[in-house]
Amino acid sequence: MTEILSHLSLGFSVALTPLSLFYCLAGVLIGTVIGVLPGIGPAATIAMLLPATFSLPPVQALIMLAGIYYGAMYGGSTTSILVNLPGEAASVVTCLDGYALARQGRAGPALSIAALGSLLQGVSPPPLSCFLPPFGRIGIEIWFG
Repeated sequence: MTEILSHLSLGFSVALTPLSLFYCLAGVLIGTVIGVLPGIGPAATIAMLLPATFSLPPVQALIMLAGIYYGAMYGGSTTSILVNLPGEAASVVTCLDGYALARQGRAGPALSIAALGSLLQGVSPPPLSCFLPPFGRIGIEIWFG
């Protein structure tokens, strides 16, 4: 368990430097702007903006690409809520409730719910994935004896 925590602290010490946070913010902003365009999902956004990361150091390039991906995912929900036009398959369900709220004049709360959901989806899996492998080993030992 201490090995997991030491690796996790090393990752946070690299990812939370001001330069890395700047590239993450830039990636999220650019990804959101491109992700708002209907029909251009996160994969196409990454493909278009991949050459922009060639001159960056590898860690900052990966952080910026992750920011682009998450920004493009959120940008697709913006189009789904305001225009009822999903940009990718993941935003189809957002059209059902989000656009109905926008038609009632509650587009702001719908966008904030989408932003909060996107934040939770982006923040919760990485720490959880660090602590779940020991439980997998326990499950294998129970199943296979």
